[in-house]
Amino acid sequence: MTAPRTAEVPLWNIANILTMVRCVMVPLLVVLAALYPESVPGRLLVAGVFVLAMFTDLLDGHLARSRHLITDFGKIMDPIADKAMTGAALIMLSVWDYVPWWMTVLILVREFGITLMRFTILKYGALPANMAGKAKTMVQTIAITFCLIPVELWWAPARWIGLALVLLAVVLTVWSGLVNLKDGLRLRREALAGGAE
Repeated sequence: MTAPRTAEVPLWNIANILTMVRCVMVPLLVVLAALYPESVPGRLLVAGVFVLAMFTDLLDGHLARSRHLITDFGKIMDPIADKAMTGAALIMLSVWDYVPWWMTVLILVREFGITLMRFTILKYGALPANMAGKAKTMVQTIAITFCLIPVELWWAPARWIGLALVLLAVVLTVWSGLVNLKDGLRLRREALAGGAE
C-alpha cells in the first residue's frame, strides 16, 4: 500500500498545529524561567510547560504518522521546535547557574549541527532515527525536567543529582551525534556511489 502524497495533506492539520503550539511555548518558558528562578510554584510551572511541550512532540509525531499528515513544513519545523525548546530550557538552567555553560553549549552545538546536517543530506535520502538518538532524547528530557523541578530548593543534594543526569545527557548527546554523523556520511557516500548527483 503506497503512502499518500504529502502534497495532498493540508498544511494546517493537527500535527502541524501542535508543532506551532510548541514553538509558542518556547518564549513562554523563557519568560517564566526568568521571572521565577527561586519560586517553588514558578519552577513547577516552568517544568510543567517543558513537560507539556515534550508531550506535544510525541503526540504530533504519532498523529502525523498514524493519520498520514506528514508535510514538508512538519519535517522542517518539528525538529526546530524540539531543539528550540530543549535549548531554551538548558540556557535558562545555565542562567540560573544550575547547569554549567559548557554542558549547554556542547549539547546545543551537537543538536543544531546534526539538524543542519540532516537538511543538507536530504537530497541523498532521509537519515532514519536510531536508538542512540532516542536514548539521548529520553535522557535529555528526564535530566532537564528534574533540574527544572525545584527539588534543590528544599534538598540541596538534588542539585548534584541533576548535574549527574545532565552530564549523562551530554555523553549520550555527543555519542549519538557521532553515530548520526557516521550514518550521514555513509548515506551520502552510498548515494554518490549509486549515481546520485
